[in-house]
Amino acid sequence: MSQLERHTGNVATVTYGCQMSEREADLLTEIAVQEGYQRCADIHEADLILINTCCVRESAENKILGKIGELKRLKEQRPGLKIAVSGCMVQQPDRLEWLMKRAPHVDLWTGTDQMNDFARLLRQLDAGAVVAVIGANLAIQAEDLPVAGQGRKQVNVNIMYGCNNFCTYCIVPYVRGRERSRSREDILAEIRTLVASGCREVTLLGQNVNSYGLDAQWEYDFADLLQSADRIPGIARVRFMTSHPKDLSDKLIETVAQGRSLCEHFHLPVQSGSNEILKRMNRRYTREYYLERLDKIRQRIPQASITSDMIVGFPGETEADFQDTLDLVAQADFSQLFTFVYSRRSGTAAATMPDQIPLEEKKRRLQTLMALQEQKSLAWKRRLVGQTVEVMTEGVSKNNQQRLSGRTRGNELVVFPGDVQRSGEIIRVKIVDTTAWTLIANALKCGER
Repeated sequence: MSQLERHTGNVATVTYGCQMSEREADLLTEIAVQEGYQRCADIHEADLILINTCCVRESAENKILGKIGELKRLKEQRPGLKIAVSGCMVQQPDRLEWLMKRAPHVDLWTGTDQMNDFARLLRQLDAGAVVAVIGANLAIQAEDLPVAGQGRKQVNVNIMYGCNNFCTYCIVPYVRGRERSRSREDILAEIRTLVASGCREVTLLGQNVNSYGLDAQWEYDFADLLQSADRIPGIARVRFMTSHPKDLSDKLIETVAQGRSLCEHFHLPVQSGSNEILKRMNRRYTREYYLERLDKIRQRIPQASITSDMIVGFPGETEADFQDTLDLVAQADFSQLFTFVYSRRSGTAAATMPDQIPLEEKKRRLQTLMALQEQKSLAWKRRLVGQTVEVMTEGVSKNNQQRLSGRTRGNELVVFPGDVQRSGEIIRVKIVDTTAWTLIANALKCGER
């Protein structure tokens, strides 16, 4: 597209799902901007609306379908509006035709592997035809894409795509394909570009960052990548997620322990405390092994914050299995736990398993688990009261417009009084109180302790 043919309208983006989905939405938006669009926050002012989707849980998919349905009336009012739907929901096997029939007002459907082709697809919209393209997840994305997120203080960076684990409840391997790792050189070049633009913190993303590089059989692994990122001048914080427990190595733990900018936070999804359910989930570790990994982290990094995911109501989960889960949570001392009821996903092995748990029982177990973790989270945060910690300021608190919010190196949320102009800065605060969810602090002046 020549300079004279460049788009002059606005693009608004709506994103659902995980951090990887958010990062991909950033990239698609940046490509649209390079094609001439201007970013806007209000879909009612947009000439192109981009919906980046998730399909991990039925609730998320229903919410997305509802949003797409809402846009039909908006398009009737503004026939020139273009609507593009991308991401995991589109990539599901045998799903695209159904989606197109359900939402004929959508102009572009694209899956998870069309980043390097998105500019061309946008140009095709100008011809007035509906465009529908999904990929086969066969290769790594092209590396001649723009670096999205320049100028922001905190940015996510993909280090790999896909997943090889095939947990029986999860559809991700079917929509994102097998693992494909980006080269260390390309990842580090992206981080350097972001840092040069003012970025202070990056989060390295993968479905299982601990298996980074195994697909390519490189001599360097994820711990080596972290060491290289840690040495980049100007970077203040490096985070990563998600780690599969079966691949969490002693080398990685030691690397974080010795790192300068490597944050002492491990998000290590366990999913169940029952060995029988872990086996049915195809997680390939036991509760004993998982707890041993937590012990190893805390022996080497006593201050480490460990968060996790837990699913209740998996097919065949007995009351005894659920009690094993409660027992593991009582022992694990998670700083935070993300809890979910099992969501049946068509195309996964668990969807056809016998002994599906009634919804009301799943809800009961969820409430019991959440109540236990609330106590554990509060106990964890109370240990921090009286301590001075570093916080990356993110902006005005969502729940209190008179305070700022930010996160510690351990990823705990903190609110404190301060000047909104300091957003993006790393400042020292003293923790004075806490709830189960949020630390409350006072900012310190220079020289204060």
